[in-house]
Amino acid sequence: MTLTRRSTLAALGASTALANAPARAATSKGSPPRLWYRQPAREWVEALPVGSGKLGAMVFGGVAAERLQLNEDTLWAGGPYDPANPEALAALPEIRRLIDAGEYAKATQLAEAKFMGSPKRQMSYQTIGDLKLEFPGLAEAASDYVRDLDIDGAIATTTFTADGVRHVREVIASAPDGVIAVRLTASRKGAITVDLGFASPLNSRPVASVQGTALVLTGGNDSQQGVPAQLKFECRVEVRAKGGRVAGQGDKLSVTGADEVLLLIAAATSYRRYDDVSGDPTALNKAALARLAGKPWARLLADHQADHRALFRRVGVDFGRTRADLLPTDERIKRSPTTDDPSLAALYFQYGRYLLIACSRPGSQPANLQGVWNDKTDAPWGSKYTININTEMNYWPAEPTNLPELVEPLIALVRDIAQTGTTTAKVMYGARGWVAHHNTDLWRATAPIDGAMYGVWPTGGAWLCKHVYDHYDYNRDRAYLARVYPLIKGSARFFLDTLVVDPKFGVLVTNPSLSPENDHGHGSSLVAGPTMDQAIVRDLFENCLKAETILGPDQAFVAELKAARDKLAPYRIGKDGQLQEWQEDWDADAIDIHHRHVSHLYGLFPSDQIGIDTTPKLAAAARTSLLTRGDLATGWAIAWRLNLWARLGDGDHAHNVLKLLLGPERTYPNMFDAHPPFQIDGNFGGTSGMTEMVLQSRNDRIYLLPALPSAWPTGRMTGLRARGAVGVDVHWAGGKLTEAVLTASVDGRVTVVHAGSSLDVDLHRGRPVRLAVVQGALVRA
Repeated sequence: MTLTRRSTLAALGASTALANAPARAATSKGSPPRLWYRQPAREWVEALPVGSGKLGAMVFGGVAAERLQLNEDTLWAGGPYDPANPEALAALPEIRRLIDAGEYAKATQLAEAKFMGSPKRQMSYQTIGDLKLEFPGLAEAASDYVRDLDIDGAIATTTFTADGVRHVREVIASAPDGVIAVRLTASRKGAITVDLGFASPLNSRPVASVQGTALVLTGGNDSQQGVPAQLKFECRVEVRAKGGRVAGQGDKLSVTGADEVLLLIAAATSYRRYDDVSGDPTALNKAALARLAGKPWARLLADHQADHRALFRRVGVDFGRTRADLLPTDERIKRSPTTDDPSLAALYFQYGRYLLIACSRPGSQPANLQGVWNDKTDAPWGSKYTININTEMNYWPAEPTNLPELVEPLIALVRDIAQTGTTTAKVMYGARGWVAHHNTDLWRATAPIDGAMYGVWPTGGAWLCKHVYDHYDYNRDRAYLARVYPLIKGSARFFLDTLVVDPKFGVLVTNPSLSPENDHGHGSSLVAGPTMDQAIVRDLFENCLKAETILGPDQAFVAELKAARDKLAPYRIGKDGQLQEWQEDWDADAIDIHHRHVSHLYGLFPSDQIGIDTTPKLAAAARTSLLTRGDLATGWAIAWRLNLWARLGDGDHAHNVLKLLLGPERTYPNMFDAHPPFQIDGNFGGTSGMTEMVLQSRNDRIYLLPALPSAWPTGRMTGLRARGAVGVDVHWAGGKLTEAVLTASVDGRVTVVHAGSSLDVDLHRGRPVRLAVVQGALVRA
């Protein structure tokens, strides 16, 4: 990208404004939150994401050539398959015996041979490819160049001047209309000439063709891991031009001399369900576009933005501002390790919410490892659903940042794997109920995969059940709980059938299992009763008992649950004062004592079994474990540490961890989280962690400013949600709470805690309750 004298002067002007700006302002009112840049994207992790839940596009913002990398959320490799291994059940007793005998390496060898799914790897999420726009007559050099992503308006815009003509290119992904829309305008009539073409990396070699004023790409997905490709897909681009001429030849469609061009992009596959690929993508696309006949850009944009803002604007955030927020986003990220830039944290917080809105909507697939954005046919880790932390982390911010509808795709996934997991439970364990291990995919595979040291972990489905119950706990809809409780109960039945007595400690444990994905240093990662499993199963049983009380108890089931719960292995504190990761005191023996996973701290977060005020000794042990692990890790692992330090009430340490997350090693120029490579869970974990610093709700209590850092002395977060269906606004100044407003959706009573003071508050539906601090005590204002 070449900058002309005018754009250079514009950059200097921004620097002058920066120098003259106040050092810190108390409010972030003004221009909408956005990411912006002075040059086009050179790499995929510089491009800007738009998404409708089902459709996603990465916008590069080129001048002479624009690239829109496209995704449709059901375009995955392979087809319906069942990986359950019929040899597993016969091998299970011997695997358990070897683990009990301390023969961990031999147990792993046997599990590798007899207990893994077939195939041993799952399918990858795939890309449609690129829609390429080439603009004959335009050079890449341009003046006044800016590209940005307005996350309040959910629109990516590229503007520049070339040969005296001002060009504006806008891209949206509309959930209500089910299309990606691109609008090209210019300040001079007849100035838009563009050639459209497709490029796809799929091995199935999709074919592009011109159909009237539409460019259509048709093809299929790829085979993988011996699973044949069974999906058809189509991507259809309808061209509407004002003025000029539209003509096609071969696999290209051209617009010449237009005043304005509108592109409507629809995409679909033949996927209907994990076991049904009989859909008609062509019919789906034609119907979507037919519904938009005669609908102008202004209406498309207005409907899209109204839909997006109804979700996005529920929550407001302000951590203060400094001069740094006048810089382009990529420069802010580069400078963030050494710059006071609290509004970068606020932008990252809201960007996480923007991304979740864009990649998880009712009726779509849930957010995968990359949300809905992936440019490869065999993505890192398959860009699938890794349910030993990553998928769950994707949804940590959904309930507390007031986006409960966006959890629906995750609940739908749990419904599916409860079906496929029933087969896995019966075939591989001889058990009732259902099980899912550490990954699943579009086809809802639930068997152990990748390798015994990673995949023989049976509590992935149980962890997802926590989200299913949390959706009730935050919203208190009894009818919803009645609908979903069979899923939770089915998971519990599996563990009632498969928990075994540890002969050394005499407690009930999972066996075989592991602490994801950590080698304990005694020949393997396989073990009986890792701490994380015990905590997850304890949550599962407790949530079942709560649901039984609400819905009317199954007395025999309740008795069975209580008996098993009371025999689960307890937390243990090791010789170094750490919370033990395993039943044995092996933490110091682990191959990597700085391991990215902090699985044994699940009880501190996301669970509430451990707390600084409820179980101080265990909380102190968790702190010791965190200090040993260290703060610097992969992007998502830093985000988990952020949440944990917030739960420990250490705001300044949490803020130091946040600075690591926001730095250029872990945040790409487009603010995507860097594992590296890109994994979106770090974005969502970061949003969750900042929420936890300001608001926590656990054990029937609401905690205000439990981990406020000194770096945010004045600010606000409004529109948050707490358990019990309570809306919460929090305002502070000088590092102290100034006001909190609680608004409940249902009647109830809650204990509010702040800085050592607590207050029991009766809440009535729709009636705000204002709280303040007087002489160090919480009072009703």
